[in-house]
Amino acid sequence: MKQLVLASNNAKKIKELNALLAPLGIEVIPQGQLGIPEAEEPHATFVENALAKARHAAQHSGLPALADDSGLCVRALGGAPGVISARYAGEPKSDARNNEKLLADLAGERDRRAHFVSVLVLCRTADDPQPIIAEGEWHGEILAAPRGAEGFGYDPLFFVPGKQQTAAELAAETKNRLSHRGQAMARLLERLTAE
Repeated sequence: MKQLVLASNNAKKIKELNALLAPLGIEVIPQGQLGIPEAEEPHATFVENALAKARHAAQHSGLPALADDSGLCVRALGGAPGVISARYAGEPKSDARNNEKLLADLAGERDRRAHFVSVLVLCRTADDPQPIIAEGEWHGEILAAPRGAEGFGYDPLFFVPGKQQTAAELAAETKNRLSHRGQAMARLLERLTAE
């Protein structure tokens, strides 16, 4: 595989996934560069949404496609924001408004445990009967106020106990190694290199 389409228009996610795929020497083409519109994400699970996005990008491009569906699951909120993490505070998508809503929803809550989930799906073709599916989870807790300027999404609120930093305070290489997306990518790469 020399090229693949990345089923995302999120510039920071594209940068993160490009860094994780660099060792394979695969050219990663963002779907927006090919004029592919975003896929619908109507499903209740990360895996179904990732599969829909990967099939959509593969169908429109004729190339293998990689999709990530990820989000934050907070225990005290019954797993919310979950699959609607990017749109938790409604449209248009806004990291700042999502973080404000999360803090408001957790006001007075003592249990602030949370984890990020990432499901990566690689479809070799749009109708691939056996896509590669890899998952990762990253556990931490939600702070009462944001810290750090790196990363995106909920990173400034996500405290990583083992590092005593938020995801937004970690160096990019460290985050890529520890994160839910980094873990999912490591599993995906194991599967790819075994083929």
